[in-house]
Amino acid sequence: MSTFMPRDAHGHPIPAVRLKSGGAHSIAATSSSARNSTAFAAATRVVSLYASGPVYVKFGDSSVTATSSDHYYPTGLYYDFSLGGDGAPHATHVAVLRADQNCTLYVSEKE
Repeated sequence: MSTFMPRDAHGHPIPAVRLKSGGAHSIAATSSSARNSTAFAAATRVVSLYASGPVYVKFGDSSVTATSSDHYYPTGLYYDFSLGGDGAPHATHVAVLRADQNCTLYVSEKE
């Protein structure tokens, strides 16, 4: 099966994706929901998140809003998320809401 993944010295695919040039986002997490101002690229299928404080996150379209009922994301965790696939719509934005203190959510698009 063909793949665009890098290969190791034995020709085996390495399950890794590279950071997309121009695909870095930072979103201030405050008491009001905020989202990335620039949509994720149509070809982006994976994003990584890192939060400098505890937050709630929600993926969706350009009108997505995060609430305290959404997914809790802890401080200091770097994790990859899929933006769609298997029939799910492609998310173009992520919304963030602080859990207890103002902080920043860092988002990296991967290709």
